[in-house]
Amino acid sequence: MKNFDEWNLLKEKIELLNMQIPFFHEREVWWCSIGLNIGYEQDGKNALFERPVLILRKFNRHTAWILPMTSKNRTGNWYHPYVQQGKIFSILLLQLRLISSKRLQRLIRKISEEEFKQIEEKIIALIKKRNSHIESSSGAKRPNK
Repeated sequence: MKNFDEWNLLKEKIELLNMQIPFFHEREVWWCSIGLNIGYEQDGKNALFERPVLILRKFNRHTAWILPMTSKNRTGNWYHPYVQQGKIFSILLLQLRLISSKRLQRLIRKISEEEFKQIEEKIIALIKKRNSHIESSSGAKRPNK
């Protein structure tokens, strides 16, 4: 059973901290307190309920779209392989989410412009695929609305 009470206490501390808002940029990988979540949403680990995330889009100094990462090598349209120090990680494209920059803990590194462009193209392809004909659970095609 997940310990939501422990996460909620930490979340309150993160919200109330009058800390310096981290200075972050797109393409950076950060440790981020993403917390305990529901169902198949990616959870954080350790005392700060953190996980590495890629900053996909910075909207302002307070908010960003992020993509969580995992040390498990996953394949398919919803993942992007990322090699760091000879180890393969997966960027979880399907877990795109908005966060407060208060969740960002520590900068890890910045990925190359070329790799970032590949990730952006995969996100765009996932969105466009959703807008094309979608098969229903019965296998029948449904037209766009």
